[in-house]
Amino acid sequence: MSEITDPGELRELLGAVNPRAAAKERVQLHPRDREWIAASPFVVLATSDAAGNCDASPKGDPAGFVRVLDDRTIAIPERPGNRRADGYLNILDNPHVGVLFVIPGRTETLRVNGRARLVRDAPYFDDMIVRGHRPVLAVEVDVDQIFFHCGKAFLRSNLWHPDRWGPDTLPTAAHLVKELQPDTPQSLEELTHYYAEDNYSRSLYKS
Repeated sequence: MSEITDPGELRELLGAVNPRAAAKERVQLHPRDREWIAASPFVVLATSDAAGNCDASPKGDPAGFVRVLDDRTIAIPERPGNRRADGYLNILDNPHVGVLFVIPGRTETLRVNGRARLVRDAPYFDDMIVRGHRPVLAVEVDVDQIFFHCGKAFLRSNLWHPDRWGPDTLPTAAHLVKELQPDTPQSLEELTHYYAEDNYSRSLYKS
């Protein structure tokens, strides 16, 4: 094993930054960024605590669920979940976050890095109502850096090609719970019913 431990060694290995890539960072939202955010139904929110322990949490809702408050601020609503709150506890320790905006079928992504705060209520929550439910809270992010990321990772992975998908490669969610959490009191049949899409979908916006 040959570990890389020095920035200079890393740069020598990777080579010089493409000038276009080096110059693409911005500090406020362009109208195209707003359009991308409005078309995105899925984001990944990356956080870390004061000690550097990391978390990456997927967030999804109807396209446009992330609200643009102004040219330097966005808000991500929180819906009922498992209540672990790993990322939110991280934000209380360390406000620096990264957000990745994904549009199904597009290989490019929009990346936003900034400083976050948790908001328990705000007037714009009324504009984030889905199926009659307001957000539990919102993560407001002050943008420090924003840019589009190229599509090579999505092209390499064939992510949007259904013929490359393998949803049945691994056991179902119910089987995984019973295998990885053997002390779970529910039976496999009960868990299978719980995770069935028709049943699970009913609790998407309910605590």
